[in-house]
Amino acid sequence: MLQNWLTPSKVSTKGYAAHQLGARIRVYRPEQPGTDQAQLALIGLGAEDADAIRQKFYPLAYAFQGLRIVDLGNARRTEADFLIQLIKELLDSQLLPILIGNQPQQALAQYKAFQELQYLINLITVDERIAFHPEEGASGQHYLSEVLNSPKSRLFHLNFIGCQAHFVPPALFRYLDERQFDYMRLGQARRDIAELEPAIRDGDLMSFQLSAIRSADAPGQQAPTPSGFAGEEACQICRYAGMSDKMKAFGLYGFRATEDQRGQTAQLVAQMLWYFIDGFYHRKQDFPASMRGLSEYIVDFKGLEYQLTFWRSEKSNRWWMQVPVKTDRAYQRHRLVPCSYNDYLMACQDQLPERLLRALQRFS
Repeated sequence: MLQNWLTPSKVSTKGYAAHQLGARIRVYRPEQPGTDQAQLALIGLGAEDADAIRQKFYPLAYAFQGLRIVDLGNARRTEADFLIQLIKELLDSQLLPILIGNQPQQALAQYKAFQELQYLINLITVDERIAFHPEEGASGQHYLSEVLNSPKSRLFHLNFIGCQAHFVPPALFRYLDERQFDYMRLGQARRDIAELEPAIRDGDLMSFQLSAIRSADAPGQQAPTPSGFAGEEACQICRYAGMSDKMKAFGLYGFRATEDQRGQTAQLVAQMLWYFIDGFYHRKQDFPASMRGLSEYIVDFKGLEYQLTFWRSEKSNRWWMQVPVKTDRAYQRHRLVPCSYNDYLMACQDQLPERLLRALQRFS
């Protein structure tokens, strides 16, 4: 039962106008859970910090007619084992958890909860650093070591977005290349943020560390730095995550209310949550579980022994590439790799885009 895991938020939803989220979101109470038919579940992992964000979130506009959102309050405890079981229960209930955490390593509980469901996982991490080092053990700073080194890991693919080269040892980039993991450095991501959409669309989970946002826009974090995504870019990334039909859990981590100047970071996080929900509300349900509603495009590569098949959704105009390999059933859903129209145009010119080359290497 959820009451064993949760404590209600102290932030009131009274007094809000009908057009505001505070008047339309369901608030969890043990005697009236409000989870029936809910689709999204907001939960804080650290009551004081999460409640500061709620104070900025509830006044925002409710623009999601018919969408059922429940605010479950805050986790009673924040130990990893406790959070793993809580998040797993939400996933088992077909709720998409939206997690508000105050510690970067809480993202590990999000991953491990999904791992217990026995999926092969595509993980998206937005951060200025890469929380892993191949020669050092798991720690708060290198919490992803448990994802990359554990024999029990169900990781299929890992994609880092927004990492900054001055924080990442060069040997770590080489290690990621050897493992065919993807990373998009900050400058590349900001240069054409629309190209992030296919990478994000391929994720089952996203952990967004606030350290990926520049301190001018988000001072309320443990160790703010001057470089990073702008607030508008962070909101766009969150909207892409919400739009992905594959995305089953979303977490924002690293907010510190005690460091927040004039509530600026809480306001930005509230907007990021709003844009994730907006993306979810506008999902097209066109992840290709079948070929219905898809247009097929076949590209012949000169000098290669196979063709590449691209698919375009008639609902959203989004693109996928079919990896030309035979796979076990467990890998079937990973064979269709999200891509962009630009990737298709490059293939038509006998150029294999880097995103697609790495996909081919992973299956080989």
